This record gives sequence, structure tokens and C-alpha cells, in this order.
Amino acid sequence: MITSSEYRKRLSKMRRNVYMKGQLIDHDHPRMEGAVNVIAKTYDTITNPEFKDYEDILTAKSHLTGKKINRFCHIHQSIVDLLAKQRMTRLTCHQVGGCIGRCMGIDAINANSVISYEVDRVYGTEYHKRFENWLKEFQEKDCTAACAQTDVKGNRPWRPHEQLDPDLYVHVVETKSDGIVIKGAKVHISYSPIEEWILVLPTRRLTKEEGPWAVSCAIPVDEDGVKLIVSAAIYETSNKMGAPGPFGSADALVIFDNVFVPWERVFLNGEYEFGGQLALLFALYHRHSYTGCKPAMTDVLTGATALMAECNGIEKEAHVREKLAEMICTSELCYGTGIAAAINAWKSGSGTYVPDIVYCNVSRRHAGINIYHEYDILSDIAGGMPATLPREEDWLNPETRPFLEKYMMRNPNVSIDDIHRAFRWVQAISCSDLAGIMQYAGIHGGGSPRMEQIAIMGSYDVEKTKNIAKRLAGIPVEGKYSFDRLGVTPEGIE
Repeated sequence: MITSSEYRKRLSKMRRNVYMKGQLIDHDHPRMEGAVNVIAKTYDTITNPEFKDYEDILTAKSHLTGKKINRFCHIHQSIVDLLAKQRMTRLTCHQVGGCIGRCMGIDAINANSVISYEVDRVYGTEYHKRFENWLKEFQEKDCTAACAQTDVKGNRPWRPHEQLDPDLYVHVVETKSDGIVIKGAKVHISYSPIEEWILVLPTRRLTKEEGPWAVSCAIPVDEDGVKLIVSAAIYETSNKMGAPGPFGSADALVIFDNVFVPWERVFLNGEYEFGGQLALLFALYHRHSYTGCKPAMTDVLTGATALMAECNGIEKEAHVREKLAEMICTSELCYGTGIAAAINAWKSGSGTYVPDIVYCNVSRRHAGINIYHEYDILSDIAGGMPATLPREEDWLNPETRPFLEKYMMRNPNVSIDDIHRAFRWVQAISCSDLAGIMQYAGIHGGGSPRMEQIAIMGSYDVEKTKNIAKRLAGIPVEGKYSFDRLGVTPEGIE
């Protein structure tokens, strides 16, 4: 495993192919400091003595080499691994106050692990062997990876092969003796400018006419032909008063302009029926990761709400306690459902464990439909000050500070410096440009509530519940009564 310093050094050596605000910039440009700090935290947490008791959660034993590795590079070999991944995600998200930036990578490698094996079993290909050879190096070097799944899609009613411009979905444009050439673009690719690999996956089910769009591969972020047009944001926290960070995000429109990929990094190429399975399986793994990160984000908002109540002297009011209980219920229901998804996981042919479909989607949907309500509670308890809080420089100006100390004072049991710190933090997580991004991500990241609804209704056996009602109503029911809710099998991902 490497340190955060080694990770930062790698970024500094990457080829310039990042565009932001009309400029070509480096991968470690100061504008992306917040996002870089987030990824760095995944390395620092492992080496931090404060988290020594969490070593088994933050690290794992590679099933390929037997070596100790960063869990973000691990393939789930058991239910225990899925539970540890969920705990790791919640723990590390707490350290940065939001997204930890490496879930896309771990979810994509696990999805590839399952599907590459299944394609080989059907077609006699060597995708799984290629994938594992690539993964060994990925684990050995403790690399980071983004997942490029969401295509730009063009005219939404049209399928990939119906688009006037075929590049609106990433596809193979040329097959060579030593590899393939891909073209197109992926959008909303979180943290991709400051990670080392991009794992390209299909975004939807595909038909037999759409073999060129059924492609999965691993590409270095700074590969020739790859261009990233980036939007970055940051929490403006009180650095001069001891707040950690700053932390932030960096999302990109990733363009693949005739990018060559050698065969050893191609894990799916033309097997259209597996394109949809891979897309759905990544989404499933990612939604399980959300059962760790979304409870963590609710924890952050719950803590901020409780802190605002204390600063305002209303922490004992009944309506405050009611709202806090509501937020706690959202957090723990989402987390508990994630635990259920792990406990009800099934073992794929490759040996990789896959979480339960319904539990993952129920948790993610519940989090998505509640995210704005949580911000509503926070703003209600905080009042309007986070929106109009004077800038930090005014607090540090000896001419204006005495006035701010006098007129910002609230609960006499809380120091004015801590009141300032609290409001500055709440301003960052609720009023900043990054706060807006996090709110949208809370709904759409990993799939919008509508997509989770589709997955739930496509997987849940409603007929069983109807038969319960029929029996109780005295209506004859064919077949034997079964208490089994779903009985998810590998066919469930199709």
C-alpha cells in the first residue's frame, strides 16, 4: 500500500489532459485541491494511529496474491467483505463530510469480476484472466479508479444504434490485431481527473445490433485521446480556525477521441447480452456502497443540525428532538438495509459476492427521496445565518471582529469562536457550490429514485404478497405457500 504523498506525486506526473474554465491544467492543479484531499484521506486513514482498531475494515487480503491491500482495491470474497466495505465507506465519508471518491472504482472492479467470468463461461473468451492480471497490478500499486458508465445518450427515446451520431454512446470504432479503438463520451464521472484509471462500462441493456457499444475496458486517465472537461467545487471552511480540509469534488465530461486499448485491458467486446448485465451489476454494487455513504452524509447533517440547535440554545425543544429522530431513522434504516443486502448476498461463479438486489435499491431510494428533507430540517434549525454569514476575513479583521463577537453571540454556554466555526461549517455544507452538487448527487448518484423503483419492481415477487392477501380473504391459491421473499439468483441480474 502507498501513502497519500505517493498518490499526490503520481498525480503530478500525469500527462496534461484536463480542461477547466477554458484552460488546460495539471491533474493536481490548486482548483482541484479539495478533491485531491478527499482521495488522500483514503490513504491517510489507514496510516493514522487513531484508526488502528479499524485496520480489518480499511484493509483486506487479496484473493489473487494473498497480500494485504487497501480494501478499496478488493474483490468481495464473502458476506463479511461486503459488510466491511459498507463500514469502511461510512467511516471514511465521516472524515471528509461527504463522498469519499473511491467507491466507483471498487464497485466497477467487482462488477467486472463477476461478468468477465460469465462471458468466458459462455463464449470461451479470456476476459476474466485479463481482468485478474490487470487487477493484480492495480492492487499492488494501490491505485485509484473512476467508473465511466453514464453515456451522454443524445436523443433519449432513441437506442444507441438509432442515434444520428453513434458517438453519443461510447463504442468500438475499430478492431486491430493488438486491441480496439473506442470513441464517445461519458458524463458525470466523479473524481475522474484526480484518479489514475478509468473503467469504461456500458450504461444500459443492449440489443444484437449494438455489439460495438458492449465494451468494458481499463484506460489510464492520461491516455492519448482522453480529454477531461472538469467542474470542480470545494467546501470553503474555516481553515484559519482549525477546520480540516478543504474537501471538495471534481467531476468531468470524459471524452474518448479514438482511444486505443490493448487486448490485455479489454474485458468485454461485442457480447451485447452481457453489456446490460454489467451495467446493472455495477449499479447494484454502487447502490450498496451508498448504504454506507448516504448514512454517513445523513450523520453529518444530523450532527450539524444538533450543533445548530445547541448554538441557538434550543437543543432541548421537543420539535428539535423530533426532527433529529427523523434524521436518525433515515440514516439507520438505510444502513440497516445495506447490512441486510450483504447478509442476503449470493456467491457468483467467479467467487465474488453480490449483494441482494431489493435491499440495495430500497436503501438507495429511501436515501434519495429524503435528501432535500434533511437539508430542510437543517435550514429550519440553523435559521438564515449560514446564507449571510460575514466572511472569515471580517472575523479576523481587528476593526470588525469585536462587533461580530458581540452581535453573533447566542447560547452563552458556547464560545463565540465555536459559534463561528459551527456556522462556517454549516454554510459550507448547505450554501456553497459543493453543497448544491451534493444535493443533486444525493438524488441521482448511483441512480435516481425512479431507477431504484424500476429495479425493485423488476426483482420483487409481488405475486407472493398478493397470494398472502388471497389466502386471508379465502380466495383459492395455486401452488405451495413460500415464506421466501425473493430468492435472488445470478439470473436476477439479467
